[in-house]
Amino acid sequence: MSARRALITGISGQDGSYLAELLCAEGLEVHGTLREAADAATPNLDAVRGSLHLHEGDLLERGTLRAIVEATAPDEIYHLAAPTFVPDSWLALGDTLHGIAALTGELIDAVRDHAPRARVVVASSREIFGPSAPSPQREDTPCAPASPYGVAKLAAHQAVGLARAHDALHLSSAILFNHESPRRDPSFITRKVTAAAAAISLGLEHELVLGDTAAVLASGVGHTVAELVELAFARVGLNPQRHVRVDPALVRPPEPQPAIGDPVHARERLGWRAQTTFEQLIDQMVEADLALARARKNG
Repeated sequence: MSARRALITGISGQDGSYLAELLCAEGLEVHGTLREAADAATPNLDAVRGSLHLHEGDLLERGTLRAIVEATAPDEIYHLAAPTFVPDSWLALGDTLHGIAALTGELIDAVRDHAPRARVVVASSREIFGPSAPSPQREDTPCAPASPYGVAKLAAHQAVGLARAHDALHLSSAILFNHESPRRDPSFITRKVTAAAAAISLGLEHELVLGDTAAVLASGVGHTVAELVELAFARVGLNPQRHVRVDPALVRPPEPQPAIGDPVHARERLGWRAQTTFEQLIDQMVEADLALARARKNG
C-alpha cells in the first residue's frame, strides 16, 4: 500500500516546516508549495529537505494552486500560505482579501474537482472575532473582525463551512491564536523580544523599544508582553529595566477583552494537551536567538 500523500501550502514557514517534520516522521509522502526556487535556502526545511517534494509557484497567480492539487492528488491538505502580519493588511486591502479569501476559494474548487476525498485544514485566525469578543474565545464566539486581515480570514472561515455542508467535503478551519517558536518571523513581537535579549547580552545591541507591554498573548491562559520580556532577559542574565524602553508613539489602544483562546474542545474531542509551557517556549526561543547572535558576532 502506498503512503498517504500530504500537501502543505507555505511549507517553509514556521507552521509548515514543523508540520512537514511531523508528517515525514509519520511516513507520509509530503509535498509543499514554495514561492522561492526549490533549491533556494530555506533553513526551516533543512531537517527534512531530502524527504520532500517541493513545488515552485506564486499561489496568487490564478490557477497555480489548482494545478498543484491536480498534479499531487493529495489525501491531506494543510493550507497555511497567506499574509500573516495584521497591520500590513491596512496597506494592501485588496491583496489581503485575494491572498486569504480568494485563495481559499480556489483551493476549495480544486479539492472539489480533483481531490474530493482529501481531508483539508485551512488556517484561520482569532482575528475573526475582533477586539470586543467575550473572553475567552471559542468556536461559537460571535465574529466581528476589526481589520482587513480579520475580514479576509472570516470570509475564508465561512467559505470552508459553507462548502463542507454544500459539497460534503472534509474541510476544517483551524482558528489559530498566537503561537510561537524559534522559527517565528522576526517581525512579530515575540521574536523581536527574544532576538533583542540575545543581541544585547552579546553587546551587539543596547536597547529594545516596545509599544504596550501590557498587551496580551494567547496560550490558553493570558500572558503579557511584560512577562515575555522578563523571562527573555532573565534567560541571558539581564535586567530589562536597563535595556527596554516603551515608546508612547507605539502604544495602541487596549483591547476591550483579552485575546485568550479556550482549547476545551481540542482537549475533549481530539485528546490534545499542551506539552510546552510558556516559560519553556521562551527559553527555547532565546537559546535559538543566542545561537544566531553568536554566529552574527563571530561572522
